Amino acid sequence: MRELVRPVAAALGIACLAVSMAVISSNDAWAQAKQAPAKQMAPAPAKQAAPPPAQATPLKQMALTEKQIDGVLSAAKEMDPLTEKLPESGKPDPKLLAQLDGVARKNGFASYDEYDNVIDNISLVLGGIDPATKKYVGPEAVIKAQIAQVQADKKLPAKDKKELLADLNDALKTPAPPIENKGNIDLVAKYYDKLADVLGEEQQ
Repeated sequence: MRELVRPVAAALGIACLAVSMAVISSNDAWAQAKQAPAKQMAPAPAKQAAPPPAQATPLKQMALTEKQIDGVLSAAKEMDPLTEKLPESGKPDPKLLAQLDGVARKNGFASYDEYDNVIDNISLVLGGIDPATKKYVGPEAVIKAQIAQVQADKKLPAKDKKELLADLNDALKTPAPPIENKGNIDLVAKYYDKLADVLGEEQQ
């Protein structure tokens, strides 16, 4: 598969490489490799010599439980002010990490890492739930609906509209991994309003 992914990655560009490696199956890679023009099939010599880009940590999917959902909901008020202090890059302050671990443990998690992984799994499902119907339709359908809303919004300034559409189109090009634990969909949908409220605030 590696031989097939390399030319595809060259065609997609460095920015999408990590996502492509994670989500392209060998069949998809073969199909894309066949469709790529001949000159794109062979990466440029400079790119061959370059070290591979840093891989994003793949999402560790897990079967969610009601206890974990309750833990996320009860931890939110204490977690929010702490997570706001986390730096966007670089290592966070050990004291802050200790506080995060403490809040996570108090709410039934082994550590902040476990709490964070649960949040990621919840977010994976939330991203595919239609806010209007509260039914799971998949992230692609949700993003396309958001694109249509932005395009139809006459009050949105042109610059903002352009930026939003660019972000949404980028999101379409880097699809989320498929949900491995289908039971998570019903569980997250059951708590949709509370989770959307809590996680929406957390990400602001």
